[in-house]
Amino acid sequence: MIIMTIMTSVASNSRRFDSLEQEVFLNLWRTYDRLRAFEDALFSGHDLTPQQYNALRLLRHTHPETLPTLELASRLVSRAPDITRLLDKLEQRGLVERDRHAENRRVVRIGITAAGLALLAELHEPLQECHAQQLGHMSRKQLRELVMLLSAAREPHEQSPVTH
Repeated sequence: MIIMTIMTSVASNSRRFDSLEQEVFLNLWRTYDRLRAFEDALFSGHDLTPQQYNALRLLRHTHPETLPTLELASRLVSRAPDITRLLDKLEQRGLVERDRHAENRRVVRIGITAAGLALLAELHEPLQECHAQQLGHMSRKQLRELVMLLSAAREPHEQSPVTH
């Protein structure tokens, strides 16, 4: 009787998905949704979106150098269809600066300001705590394996390898 119940449960679960790939994708999506809620709560307290944070983090990495707008956009974790608007908001808050070169006004370079660096410093510890809440229940080995599996899933779909 117990074996029959288990088999029925497995069969009904497999019918919930059209394929194993769909099951994996929907699990990834659900996981992202659950984990994102932690960052949303943290960033909303600083009037920041995860994409804006990511842009600031990337600019900190290149500081004191600047990045062309399109290069910054290509390095973001998730695509920013309106990078100009994202940067407008950061610039209005004094977190980034734009620089147009006189010889080619179409090229705009972006740099992080002292206020942007200060905000990232303020967020450092709370963000570490956020990540511990998100994934701290997993072992280091599990986390490394997860990174490898996610990289393998993404690899054929990445235009070029980007380090974040």
